[in-house]
Amino acid sequence: MSTIGFIGLGIMGSPMAVNLARAGHDVRGWNRSPGRADALVAAGGREADSIAGAVRGADVVITMVPASPQVEAVAYGPDGILENAGAGALLIDHSSITPQTSVELAKAAAGKGVRVLDAPVSGGEAGAAEGVLSIMVGGERADFDAARPLFDAVGTTVVHCGPHGAGQTVKAANQLIVAVNLQAVAEAVVFLEKSGVDLEAALEVLGGGLAGSTVLARKKDNFRHREFTPGFKLELHHKDMGIVTDAARAAGVPLPAGSVAAQLIASAVARGDGALDHSALLRGVELLSGG
Repeated sequence: MSTIGFIGLGIMGSPMAVNLARAGHDVRGWNRSPGRADALVAAGGREADSIAGAVRGADVVITMVPASPQVEAVAYGPDGILENAGAGALLIDHSSITPQTSVELAKAAAGKGVRVLDAPVSGGEAGAAEGVLSIMVGGERADFDAARPLFDAVGTTVVHCGPHGAGQTVKAANQLIVAVNLQAVAEAVVFLEKSGVDLEAALEVLGGGLAGSTVLARKKDNFRHREFTPGFKLELHHKDMGIVTDAARAAGVPLPAGSVAAQLIASAVARGDGALDHSALLRGVELLSGG
């Protein structure tokens, strides 16, 4: 079993840390805002009073924070991970950030004797709570193999995708697919309702055919009941669409459908829906359809 310093006990991080503690690991959790460690403590973990307190003596450090600036804030500086982790420690970053940030972090960590894996996840709050996340990993294969028991405690689809940054590139593609899928389902829901069709029956049969998807299965109740308590916030998907747009531009790849989805997400955030679940894209379709 590993001693783990877990940084970031938010919507995704808290259930992931809980699942690691339940698997028998010694988990010390820290979160920037207080009051987020109760579930971890109830599962047998401990709350740290600082990043340094979570990291010192840990075999593994795990980060799950919103974006590149937050990863850099917890990783660098005298109170950060790299200055307090022991040589030989493994840093697993589950955050969704730019591939370049992951590459730069791996280079900086190597100078401190710290190994790094970028390991963003997909599956939302429900997937994190159920321990069935998909995890896409970049970094050295040997480090991936060493970390596999930890990944298996929080996910069911775990794939080594290539060198540092590869996991983040695959996550960007994931967010592109999810965004376009969410928008398509939202449009279908409004179309069905305005056509007078029984929505529950329609979604059941659609889910069993080629139109079926994890997005439809996970989010159909959000759409049916207009329940947008965040499992994954629109403002974070907005951030992720910026990542995929920039990465695709650098690769010379046009994203026609992705660009439309990115603008619709940006519009939702600008309207004040950023703190809602990304299934709240439905609200934009309703607005365009006259309410």
